[in-house]
Amino acid sequence: MRFLILGAGFTGERVAQRLEASGHEVLRTNSQTLPLPDVSRLANLPDDDWTVLHSIPVIRHPEGAWEPTPLLVNALRGKARSIVYLSTTGVYGEARDVDETTPVNARTPRETLRLDAEHAIQSGPWSSCVLRPAAIYGPGRGAHVSIREGKWKIGGDGSNFVSRIHVDDLATHAVAALLGDLTGAWPVADEEPCTTLAITEFCCALLGLPLPPAVPPGTLDETRRADRRVNGAAVRARLGITLEYPSYRTGIPASFKEEYDRSKI
Repeated sequence: MRFLILGAGFTGERVAQRLEASGHEVLRTNSQTLPLPDVSRLANLPDDDWTVLHSIPVIRHPEGAWEPTPLLVNALRGKARSIVYLSTTGVYGEARDVDETTPVNARTPRETLRLDAEHAIQSGPWSSCVLRPAAIYGPGRGAHVSIREGKWKIGGDGSNFVSRIHVDDLATHAVAALLGDLTGAWPVADEEPCTTLAITEFCCALLGLPLPPAVPPGTLDETRRADRRVNGAAVRARLGITLEYPSYRTGIPASFKEEYDRSKI
């Protein structure tokens, strides 16, 4: 099989490496190799049997928001046989408990753009699978990094719940979806949602740092204000996979270790 990775970044690069390790042909793109205004060049891809991972998020420019997915969809017509799209649990809006049966309810322009992207892909002439990951973390990214850099804030009493997924586990989901025939849209998360206060206390204890000060919840961006517990068991069962990091309690220490090992190279 031949794979095209649109957005070979934090998650996409891990997916590409796993596919190559299994002997597959992989073509990567990122903002350097394929600037978004040049996506029409994808129409020049040879043949018509590419399996695509689309992991390009919503792009925000100073003059407003722009979602490149419609351009990508048009460029891939006649080239892609199937597409896996990495969306977000943000499309569930104010739903506090999410599973595979929860209806979407976009509230903000960003969430609406994500749903538009999902619909564009799902209505194309290919099979498609939409994965909606919770907050993605791992080496170099996540609460532990923001706390270490002094950028983390607790909204109010920190009682809002957040679900997460380690980047390596998300890559496992993506590879299984690319190699399989699952369709539909599915939430993706680990097995232990936790409050903002709980993960802050956990990370600060590991880092030997005091808790950051609390701020009014309304001063945080929409992502940090989310209060959502996500159950991703259904898609794991359908894909036949298990989590390497079922909880932030194992995933964050593993991220620390990988960061440390990289610093010694």
